[in-house]
Amino acid sequence: MTGPRTPRGPFVAGDRVQLTGPKGRLNTITLSPGKEFHTHRGILAHDTLLGLPDGSVVQASNGDDYLALRPLLSDFVMSMPRGAAIIYPKDAAQILGLADIFPGATVVEAGVGSGALSLWLLRAIGAEGRLLSFERREEFAEVARSNVAAATGVALDDLPPTWSIDIGDVVDELPRAAAPASVDRVILDMLAPWECLDVVAEALMPGGVLLCYVATVTQLSRVAEAIRLTGRFTEPQSSETIVRGWHVEGLAVRPDHRMVAHTAFLMTARLLAPGSVLPGPVRRASKTEYGDEDVELWTPGAVGDREKSDKRVRKVVREARGLVARPAEPSDGRNPA
Repeated sequence: MTGPRTPRGPFVAGDRVQLTGPKGRLNTITLSPGKEFHTHRGILAHDTLLGLPDGSVVQASNGDDYLALRPLLSDFVMSMPRGAAIIYPKDAAQILGLADIFPGATVVEAGVGSGALSLWLLRAIGAEGRLLSFERREEFAEVARSNVAAATGVALDDLPPTWSIDIGDVVDELPRAAAPASVDRVILDMLAPWECLDVVAEALMPGGVLLCYVATVTQLSRVAEAIRLTGRFTEPQSSETIVRGWHVEGLAVRPDHRMVAHTAFLMTARLLAPGSVLPGPVRRASKTEYGDEDVELWTPGAVGDREKSDKRVRKVVREARGLVARPAEPSDGRNPA
């Protein structure tokens, strides 16, 4: 086992390097001795970068300057192949904080999607932690494995020993994968997280954190009421994260014209000790029963969850494998999806 590549020190063969060229255009290459990066304006030899420190500026054959940096994890996540929608870095950062992911933690993640959150969780739990991931679709799991391998610089058969992916429904697989009261944190990124609350409560240890990542207010409402009805968790807390960048140049200081607004809601609750009853004020009655017309609001089509075609998923699998099997082709840094 070779272990993950360390993202520091001089550039070496196999490093992924993000090149920022004229007009801020981004291209990502994998360094390989003797190879060249070609644009319609000039050529930059990979050998020019080998041995240079991170953050160097080099010139192409036509005199254009290129800033060379190792991509941050957020850069990789935003440009990696994806079979399912990813959790954006702004939400991943909040998840790590709100769920209090710590080194050595045992964390359950369902579902995996394309592996974006898995990368952040693996970094946070460290070498002594354990990440148990569950995914219903084998194709998505394969994309996630390939993305994690590419991001960490290892082969597919050399993935972190702290990580496992089980294929199947978390309701069926979690009791087999984790003993009762053995899990520190559970993160549910799925259409109907309320269906998993019983097995999650059994797997979590007292005081453990449950975090649900849901896209719509109808999902948010139903999972909150379902958590309350169990009588086994603290009062759920909900939030969303909106990021607005600013243009700052001299006296021209204003908000950016574009921003990353709503992506999802985050809801957290903690498991009570066995037999404990949550103290608190008397709550007004709310709607906790749901009819067919309500359930219809939570179908994939109604919440904008577009199913990926088999053809599209096969293409993403090939792209993800390609990141591991051979040096990546130059990319313009745009989202491949």
